[in-house]
Amino acid sequence: MDLSQLTTQEFEQFQTLIFQLSGIQVPENKVMLLSNRIRRRVKATGKESFQEYLSYLKSKRGREELDGFLDSVTTNETSFFRTEKHFDWLKTEFVDAMREQARLGKKDKSIRIWSAACSSGEEPYTIAMCLSENRLKLLNWKIEIHGSDISESSMNKARAGVYGQEVVQHIPENWLSRYFDADEKAATWTVKKQLRDLVTINRHNLTEPNPQKGYDCIFIRNVLIYFSRESKQVVVDHLTRSLRAGGYLVVGPSEGIYDMLGSLEKRSTFLYQKSFHGGHHD
Repeated sequence: MDLSQLTTQEFEQFQTLIFQLSGIQVPENKVMLLSNRIRRRVKATGKESFQEYLSYLKSKRGREELDGFLDSVTTNETSFFRTEKHFDWLKTEFVDAMREQARLGKKDKSIRIWSAACSSGEEPYTIAMCLSENRLKLLNWKIEIHGSDISESSMNKARAGVYGQEVVQHIPENWLSRYFDADEKAATWTVKKQLRDLVTINRHNLTEPNPQKGYDCIFIRNVLIYFSRESKQVVVDHLTRSLRAGGYLVVGPSEGIYDMLGSLEKRSTFLYQKSFHGGHHD
């Protein structure tokens, strides 16, 4: 069987299926990436070829494989504290900016953050830890962190909040004991209830508007690289609408949204702020 690379026709068929399922338009230059990811699923399901696997996905019997397929083609590698400078900003400058905006009467004492395409939950829990470390500065503040993803299995992992040793190795040791319960026999770490209570996980397709609005900050990292230019613009517009004036958008290093900003203003390589509409800027 030739599983080295998808043929043009196969690529187009998978591309159409992915778009129907997720709204993600895989660009033509991602043939190799898609081939590598689908090949793993072909082997895992014991199929002989890309074509046989595609037919299986489209059959009644293949319905339960759709989630595994979506997972493999849309899930990005994720870890706690991935791109640490984003979280350094969050736990210092962001918290200070929120307190200052509240002091000036521009917002109430609450923080709402959306981790878009949160995969298995490492990002929203990292955000929760950063804010929890600021609990003296944020005394009596209401904190909500929403994680969203398109994959059921990823969301189930996120809700369970159970991680293996290799996943938690980037967490500072004192934070690990503060926010996780260790199960030495199973060599796993489970997010403690106090942290989990800050986080809710729901299904959301990024190409559709989020009914939730008024976010102070949205994290969308290493996700938009999977979208075509048109789809990416749609997603950025939806995200911007979900931010409140003065709210922040945190992006990954290669998202390429610099010419899709609308009412967003660039603050640094990874950070954009929604304008206050003629108000003064922090």
